[in-house]
Amino acid sequence: MVVANTPVLVEDQEESQTLVEGPVFTLEILKIISDSQQQHGLRHSDYQRYRGYCTRRIRRLRKTLHLPQGDKRHFKRRDVTEAHLKDEKFLYIPLMLAERAWGYAMQLRQESNTEPRKRFHLISKLRKAVTYAEQLDGLCQSELCDARSKLEAQAYLSFLKGTLHFELKAWKEAMDNLQQAQVVYEKLSALVDENDHSIYKAKCEDLTPSLRYCSYSIGDNTAISDLKSLQGAVQGDMLDTLDRLMVDARLKSAGSKREVSWRGKSIPVSIASVSSFLMAEEEMPQAIEDPTQANIDQIERHIISCKDAIGLVRDEINALKSKSTSEVASVKSLQLLMSYLQHIRLSRSNQRTLLMIAKLSKP
Repeated sequence: MVVANTPVLVEDQEESQTLVEGPVFTLEILKIISDSQQQHGLRHSDYQRYRGYCTRRIRRLRKTLHLPQGDKRHFKRRDVTEAHLKDEKFLYIPLMLAERAWGYAMQLRQESNTEPRKRFHLISKLRKAVTYAEQLDGLCQSELCDARSKLEAQAYLSFLKGTLHFELKAWKEAMDNLQQAQVVYEKLSALVDENDHSIYKAKCEDLTPSLRYCSYSIGDNTAISDLKSLQGAVQGDMLDTLDRLMVDARLKSAGSKREVSWRGKSIPVSIASVSSFLMAEEEMPQAIEDPTQANIDQIERHIISCKDAIGLVRDEINALKSKSTSEVASVKSLQLLMSYLQHIRLSRSNQRTLLMIAKLSKP
């Protein structure tokens, strides 16, 4: 946060303009949230820890700035307005509120893989994050904030809007907003000093997989090959996002039903997530000889996905067994599918072990 004392134009009662001394605030939004995220959980994708940090910081800010929302017995909402902007810390309140809602949404997105109903809650939290980002943008557009703050707020709002539309599968709107955020961050990366330059470039790169997937969903079939080429060149949260996008792309191209052949038998696959995993198995080379950490990590993620698929098939078998005896054929088919998945898990586990041995044996 940078505060400079520069002249600000204000109108008096006779509508004449005079120059008065007043603060002009610089809110470095991306730098603030990047530092907070790295220090409070997101280095390990712990969104719950980050959400707790945001809550505590909001509480401290409201106490320090004497802006409580009622007392222990009564709640009275108090938003930050332009009249409050005598201290730059007031701008942190809507920013942290937006971050808390976004962090909660990302936590729900992780959990929605096994609990689909949580997607409704996820969308609700993203809408709330956009609302707070709009409040922040409105405050930053005042004369009390400089041009950089205005650009930062616009980019942050566009990013959250793009994230919301992405989850709603409104691909055109998502692409427009994410592109707008990327353009602003690219411009800002050219204006900041060398220490902050990497933060803005990293953010631009983080947006690339989502933009590629939007292009693919709109109808650009070449974008899926771009997603595949990115998988070996990214890491961290961006890699998790890319893996999720690849799963969605496989589901879209394969539909929810397919067949696989194993030991001379054709096995129908009606579980969408299992179908997606089997497509990933087909895409992954059977022989991986280069013992790099990236290849080992790739196989490790694949094994975890295989275990998830086995769990889904096991749950389906148990559900059919509890219904009636008329589902004997379906149960046998699912049992054969589970045997096939267990075969894949063991084969890939052996492959991972051999690569780890080769890596340790290298001089």
